[in-house]
Amino acid sequence: MLTDMKIRKAQPREKQYKIYDSSGLHLVVTPAGGKLWRMRYRFGKKEQLLSFGPYPTISLSAARQARDDAKALLRDGKNPAVAKKLRRTSANSGEGSFESIARQWYQLHKDNWVKRHAEDVISSLEKEVFPILGSEPIRDISAADVLAALRPIEARGAKETARRIRQRISAVFVFAVASGLAETDPAAMVKKAMAPMRKGKQPAIVDLDAAREMIAKVEAETAHPVTKLALRILALTAVRPGTLATTPWSEWTPLEDTWRIPAERMKLRLHYKDDAARDHLVPLASQTIEAIEVLRQISGRGPYAFPNSRHAHKPMSENAMGYLLHRAGYHGHHVPHGWRSTFSSVMNERFPSDRHIIDLMLAHTPKDKVEGAYNRALHIQRRRELAQEWADLLLANAKPAADLINGPRR
Repeated sequence: MLTDMKIRKAQPREKQYKIYDSSGLHLVVTPAGGKLWRMRYRFGKKEQLLSFGPYPTISLSAARQARDDAKALLRDGKNPAVAKKLRRTSANSGEGSFESIARQWYQLHKDNWVKRHAEDVISSLEKEVFPILGSEPIRDISAADVLAALRPIEARGAKETARRIRQRISAVFVFAVASGLAETDPAAMVKKAMAPMRKGKQPAIVDLDAAREMIAKVEAETAHPVTKLALRILALTAVRPGTLATTPWSEWTPLEDTWRIPAERMKLRLHYKDDAARDHLVPLASQTIEAIEVLRQISGRGPYAFPNSRHAHKPMSENAMGYLLHRAGYHGHHVPHGWRSTFSSVMNERFPSDRHIIDLMLAHTPKDKVEGAYNRALHIQRRRELAQEWADLLLANAKPAADLINGPRR
């Protein structure tokens, strides 16, 4: 009988060889190091071979289950190889494949999502999931198959992305079960088998002097001026990085002392789109307005304030700001989202009586739902004062925004 330890220790040889388990199941080890599950069986007085896929994509337990399923077909007088071929033919025709059902699910929900989120959902499935699971009959997909699709994403360090994609795969299966197209949701079963996430808050510099030093170091780096201006405006406004990165120029034209971010850009769903009371109001300090006007000289002709360096019709990736922080030496010490913690820590320490106003500036949802519904636009004058105070504190020794255009750039 095979064990995972024996399989992992199996090394390639000059010629391929087999390691046997039981009831015809065996593993073929190729000279290139591949490990492929096979099963020998007899049907109609002829010996035949069935393929289950590679290890570790197909685990030992999954291979044994596939063998047992094949044995059950044999007992019913059916040829497992023919049954497998028929299932694949049905899936490839579009009916019952994971991709076809996932696209049905997407079409059902996309109109309830903002455009950016809808595009992220389908692109993540097309890039990460469909090449592996797309053509498979959805009824044949196991928890091991789902986990095998997620492991490469985890391996490149994108653990949070892997978790979001698992949720989307699970939603597809829930839709399929409800539609009578599947029996279970294998994606739900793999949640606890995924690579653990490091718990704790995102790293942030919360000391004012250290924050000033960080601004100076970051802006001295070689980088595109749009990225430098993005980080400065992010630090001044304390909005979420994804919200800033996708800002259209229409929200800053004309440029006033208060930036209104529409509710649909603050949420994934569209059901708040006509509720102006839920728009997020961001008072702009004079230094923020100065930085935006400098930015306009670079990208003002395009649709986005922070365009992608390669595709001007698309917004920049918020990762660009993170990479700039890394190059300045802040990897593991501060992330773009960390500016929200910096602002909150410094301003709450200086103005403790304004804690609830500072929370409003961060678009934190009040625990009191009634207050949340009616209090969003209140205290706007005090919010303007705090925004200007924060800008004066943070940029006390900083260079003018115009100098960021002429500094070192890549």
